[in-house]
Amino acid sequence: MDGTRRASIKSGIRVAIVLKQDQQTGKLTEGIVKDILTNSPSHPHGIKVRLTTGAVGRVKEIR
Repeated sequence: MDGTRRASIKSGIRVAIVLKQDQQTGKLTEGIVKDILTNSPSHPHGIKVRLTTGAVGRVKEIR
């Protein structure tokens, strides 16, 4: 699944995000979505979310 469309992301699903400080390396962080922070229906770099751990980043993969 694609992390660039807001409709495909819901609270409670497992995703892999890239944190701001990891954008250069592309290192992914996995977790459960708590909040969706992007308001637009899509974003070319991925929808920004907050995980239950408090980490904020853009969705690269939906697991």
